[in-house]
This record gives sequence, C-alpha cells and structure tokens, in this order.
Amino acid sequence: MTGPVRVLPVPADHGYVDHLLDDRVPGVVLVRPPDGGHPSPALDAGWVTASAGTFDVLHVHFGFEGRTPEQLGALVAAVRGAGRGLVLTVHDLENPHFREQDGYDRLLDVLVPAADAVVTLTPGAATEVGRRWGRAAEVVPHPHVAPLSEIGTRRPSRTPRVVGLHLKSLRANLLARPVLRSLVEAVGRLPQAVLRVDLHTEALDPAFPRHDAEFVRDLRAAADAGALDLRVHERFDDAGLIGYLRGLDVSVLGYGHGTHSGWLELCHDLGVPVVAGRIGFLHQQQPLVETDLHDPAAVAEGLARALAPLPGSVATPGERLAQRLDVATAHRALYQRVLAGTAGVRA
Repeated sequence: MTGPVRVLPVPADHGYVDHLLDDRVPGVVLVRPPDGGHPSPALDAGWVTASAGTFDVLHVHFGFEGRTPEQLGALVAAVRGAGRGLVLTVHDLENPHFREQDGYDRLLDVLVPAADAVVTLTPGAATEVGRRWGRAAEVVPHPHVAPLSEIGTRRPSRTPRVVGLHLKSLRANLLARPVLRSLVEAVGRLPQAVLRVDLHTEALDPAFPRHDAEFVRDLRAAADAGALDLRVHERFDDAGLIGYLRGLDVSVLGYGHGTHSGWLELCHDLGVPVVAGRIGFLHQQQPLVETDLHDPAAVAEGLARALAPLPGSVATPGERLAQRLDVATAHRALYQRVLAGTAGVRA
C-alpha cells in the first residue's frame, strides 16, 4: 500500500489517542467513525465489515466494557475477514469501573490473544500480560495529558496548603469511606493544611446507581463541622479540571484497585504531587508517594512527604515534547509492522 497508515482508534475522541501522534512523525493518520458515540461503532462487527475500506488498523484502547465476549469475538472475526490489523493497548488489567473483575477478564481473554500487537504503559503491566496470556507487550509510556502550553507553569505558593480528594461520581474502585476517615484525621495533624473534597452532582441523586445516602450524610456532617471544604458540582471540562488541580498542593488518589492513571499523568504535567495507595503500576508511571490509605498516621506521613519537594514530579515542556516524539515513533513502527503482517490477507 502507498500513503499513510489509516488507524481507527477506540475511543475515537480522546486526548490520550490524539497525543499518540505527532506532526514530526508522518505516515499515520487517525480516522474517526462519522457516527461516533459510546460504545464506539467500531466495536460492532457489522460496522467494521461495512467500513473496512476506510481504515487499515483498528486500535482498541478502552471503552469496550459494555460488550460481551461473543460480541468481541465477532469483532475479531470481522477484522480478520476484512484483512485489517488489530492493536490492543492494555490500559487496565483491573477495570476501575467494576468491583468484580470476572466479566472484564473474559473480555481481555478475547482481545489479548487475538491482537496482532499488544501495547501497555509500564514494564510491570507488560510482565503481567506475559504471565496471564503468554503475549509480549510493547511498553510505550503514557504521553502528556495537559496541553503543552500548560506544562511547566509555576504553581502558586499558598497558606494554608490544600489537600484535594476528588470523589468524582463514587466510581467502583474508590475507597471513599476509609480514605475520607484517614484524610480528615491526617490533615488535622498537619500544620496549616485544609482538606478539599469534590463530588459530582449526580452522586447526590438517590436514583443514581452509586448513590450512598449514608456516606453523603457523613460527608456533609464533616463539612458542617469544619473538617473539610466540600464542593459539589458537575463534571469539569478540560480547562476546569486544570484549574482545579492548580488550586491543590497535593492530590490524593483514593483508589482501591487499578492499573494505570491518566490523572497521575495530568498531575505530573501540572506539577501537583500525588499520594495514592499501593495499587497497580502507578509507581512505574510517574513519581508519587505511595502509602496505606487505611492508616491515618501513614497518610499524614505521606502527605508531609508530598508537600516537600518530590524529585522528578514536575514535567517540563521539553521532556514531554521529546517523549511525544518517541511515543509517536513507536506507534508508527508498530502500525507498519502490523500492516506488513496483514499484507497477504489484504492482497
């Protein structure tokens, strides 16, 4: 074939996907399904068969949680039948949206063995992919999340110091109760520090699937007692999220399970130290302070460490720009290898 490799990503509209390419590395173009949506139509076998002339490689990242193993098996067959390549990036070995992982594991059991190439973000995750499926996964680190223009900006010095816990919409992997208890006690031990807790408005709705009336009462009671500054609001847009993080001196990730974190990468871009539990392979992504989130004394010690200068925790535009070049180069080489491997089928 002549011309660039046409890559159809899933999801099609995501900052991570956009930052895998770079103008300095020609030869790859992203194509987007015209009808978009979630789940992506590119996860439908019939759509892939009908649209196979528009792309060369299907690159699945995330967003397939709502499909069944049978649907993903049909998708694989459609990609194979059309002579297209299939690339999978394993972002999550444990899905943060589910407490029980059996259903998600069955989806990975379809996609990982079937992919023409497997990518992941850290060496530890690659080792786990090899152990579970016998596949060699190429390690390509997570690119920057913040726009390059936002990276490296000096953060303000303020008193009191602000420790932030964003509860989002009480996602399944969030240790909301124990982390809140630990943080209230831990921040109370720190001089001139305050705890800010954010929550999405939908989590207050009794009809919301993850609404927890007792926890919301406890949260409001703690706010009324002056133990924390509670902010309830709709989801931030990109600019709002950057503004929120710039208002923190530490961001606490209250996760009980997971593999990697885009939030950690964004904090690295903005120079915001992160405290988290010992989960997944966050420690191989960027510098952070790992601690036992169930132990208030350990959390207090971790916060104190994070409030001191943390070596390597602040990205620079030059570093992220150089990394983006490496990430784009690695993906171009990978797509070209996959395309060469499917050439006989396509002919």
